[in-house]
Amino acid sequence: MNKRLWIALSLLLIVALALVACGGKETPTPQPEPTKAPTEAPAQPTEAPTEAPPTPTPEPPTPTPAPPTPTPVARNGAWVDSLVFTVQEDSNLAVAQLESGDIDIYAFTVGEAELFKKVKENPNLRYAQSMGVYNELTFNPVGPEYGEGELNPFSNPKIREAMNWLVDRNYIAEEIMGGLAVPKFLPVVSAFPDYARYVDTVRAIEAKYAYNMDKAQEVITAEMEGMGAELVDGKWTYNGDPVVIKFLIRTEDERKEIGDYVANQLEALGFTVDRMYKTSQEASPLWIGSDPAEGQWTMYTGGWITTAISRDDGDNFSFFYTNRGIPVPLWQAYQPDPEFDEVTLKLENNDFATMEERGELFRKAMQLAVQDSVRVWLVDQLSFSPYRADVAVTADLAGGISGAQLYPYTVRRVDEVGGAIKIANSKLLIEPWNPLGGTNWIYDTMPQRAAGEYATVSDPFTGLQLPNRVEKAELVVKTGLPVAKTLDWVDLTFQDEIVVPDDAWVDWDAENQKFITAAEKYTETVTANIKSVVYYPEDLFSTVTWHDGSPISLGDFVMGMILQFDRAKEASAIYDEAVVPDVQSFLSHFKGVRILSTDPLVIETYDDQYAMDAENSIYDWWPYYDYGQASWHTLAVAYKAEENKELAFSADKADSLEVEWMSFISGPSLEVLKKYLDEASGEGFIPYANTLGEYVTAEEAAARYENLAKFYDAYGHFWVNTGPFILKGVFPVEGSLEFVRNEAYPDSANKWARFSEPKIADVSLDGPGRVKIGDEATFEVSVTYKGDPYPAAEIGEVKYLVFDSESNLIASGPAELVEDGKYQVVLGSDVTGKLEAGSNRIEVAVTSLVVSIPSFADMEFVSVP
Repeated sequence: MNKRLWIALSLLLIVALALVACGGKETPTPQPEPTKAPTEAPAQPTEAPTEAPPTPTPEPPTPTPAPPTPTPVARNGAWVDSLVFTVQEDSNLAVAQLESGDIDIYAFTVGEAELFKKVKENPNLRYAQSMGVYNELTFNPVGPEYGEGELNPFSNPKIREAMNWLVDRNYIAEEIMGGLAVPKFLPVVSAFPDYARYVDTVRAIEAKYAYNMDKAQEVITAEMEGMGAELVDGKWTYNGDPVVIKFLIRTEDERKEIGDYVANQLEALGFTVDRMYKTSQEASPLWIGSDPAEGQWTMYTGGWITTAISRDDGDNFSFFYTNRGIPVPLWQAYQPDPEFDEVTLKLENNDFATMEERGELFRKAMQLAVQDSVRVWLVDQLSFSPYRADVAVTADLAGGISGAQLYPYTVRRVDEVGGAIKIANSKLLIEPWNPLGGTNWIYDTMPQRAAGEYATVSDPFTGLQLPNRVEKAELVVKTGLPVAKTLDWVDLTFQDEIVVPDDAWVDWDAENQKFITAAEKYTETVTANIKSVVYYPEDLFSTVTWHDGSPISLGDFVMGMILQFDRAKEASAIYDEAVVPDVQSFLSHFKGVRILSTDPLVIETYDDQYAMDAENSIYDWWPYYDYGQASWHTLAVAYKAEENKELAFSADKADSLEVEWMSFISGPSLEVLKKYLDEASGEGFIPYANTLGEYVTAEEAAARYENLAKFYDAYGHFWVNTGPFILKGVFPVEGSLEFVRNEAYPDSANKWARFSEPKIADVSLDGPGRVKIGDEATFEVSVTYKGDPYPAAEIGEVKYLVFDSESNLIASGPAELVEDGKYQVVLGSDVTGKLEAGSNRIEVAVTSLVVSIPSFADMEFVSVP
């Protein structure tokens, strides 16, 4: 799987980091539903609380046993014979279709409280809950003027920051979302480990930026006047014209109500708001596709889904706030403060030596993120995806069913083999499918995963990478760096110095189409923080085949290595300036790669970037690109189309050239690609022949193009993967897709059957309601699962925090273990002596080693003299 930290956006995916090379976290993916994803105000805080000194961050978890792999069964590949994907935008109608049996799964992450109650009460339905969907406000940062000399208030960072005070997140969570959400202030999911790890700083920021309409008005007024605007008869004007906020409001879900609420708040401050109600397809060409300087839009109701549990949210800051996030015009307009940019890059690359140093960077990034606020975060959703009770399917704790990488392998009718499963979602076929620069919408990513496969897959409960095509791996880490392992498929060792060998490939010469070695690029010895060695099975090249019948080969891997660099080089025939920042970011930490053995395939990678989990630091170089899986020969055909400027991989380049944004599955692109397939076949074309020609023979090239031509004749598209399903039919007008089981898939159908139910802890907190200042106070913590004590051996940490009446953090630390499922917090006189008379709060955060979702509990108590 790609090490890119996964673009998950309300359209653009998570997170993002794009390395075709390394297995790791997923990037946020845009979501065509409220984002990922009022009137009554709570009591307003006085001044910002004083933040307590950072508490020591916990070290990575100690190893725990991996669950056993089931005994293989006779059937290979998928349990079912076919999958059919359709569109149903109305969640209520979708539930009715589930009840009638017209569909089997509604993969959309629903956030409607009344509908949730209805599903829970129906014995014929089940549901999967997920916690990776989140909503925000995206701002156009260009200015101070854009369009035809209009004023853009949100080009001013202080006005963007003030928007945090303008929105009442509690109102959105409780009234609009019906209680199926929690307020969100930062690009850190509240259900993921980093939120619990730095909860003291999170709470301080939440208190500082709590809803305060007066504060928002004060700051915005001062800044607008400073930008030359005037408040005339209660309306902001600029050069005599009203200041108009062109507000893109998504209509498919709660984002419509969120948008109307925010528009009301802005109008109350004197802005003129143009409420531009749009569906995902209508909004995307504006906020994603247009040049922000054109001023076609000012703000957008964004929605994101992180489709796998993130054990490290550090790269989210780089993804959401810098031009390294996505190669589209909006991201390329981001100009963060240099200090913020430096911090985000260090977190993206894990450029720190200790967990304490990481903690300092992370806390600083959170504070600077709110000051920058090109996005104002609103809520984390507690979403659900309903399905029929006679269906079994794996769901990811972050991304639900649609975000689970394992769903294609586990979906089936209970106790049945074969048949069809009908899956509906609220959208489908949002943008073109191509593996280098195509759609990243979750609605498209989900069906893509049925056809594709990763070398390693994300554990849906922990976020750790599990071996799929990989046999084993070794990770050598520089002594002292905070890395630990949990699972046995990775061998972790430490070394004082890791030297990059002279023959390692470290860069790419696009003009001569040759890799540049360490000896050629560097004049001194180069070292790295990690060395990753990945071992593929001996039968890889004989058992794994592309859907057109071509065996996977070394050329597919080398093509991916080349494309990691080539498109960012001006001498490349397919140069794309939009990918330059991402490749520059990659080169800032990448140190080299070597193919140690070709059969069996063994690849060694040197890098300064690492994850705190060894399993998530392995570079596999599997040919799954940022936006889908692809073989070297399908990419060769697409290469020709872009080289001749008839199609383009990225939306940015397509707009620049005024050509079609390339699609491998539908539309005018297919005729162009077919033309270049015929040309490539006639020439025996091997792209990057000076290098790839050493790994691909003329005979292989001829066989591949012949196979691809037969596949195109049979299926009418170029989406050729190696996964458990083959894309059989694409119906853009009807909004549907059909997949059929890949009978040549080599793995047993029950390979991933062990993923059933996550062990999320239930936490309760009990103690005195009144505490005398200066006296000791004891609080009892209960941690259970389904009523039974949670084993202490499976607990990472039980941490307490004490806040005074002004929300200042007074104390924090680890709770004491009494026995399995029972912990104790003792507040000594040194702590209670700091309290003043009034109401206080104690909170407990519990992290598990077997499920990466923290659990929380809190209670209030009164301190008296």
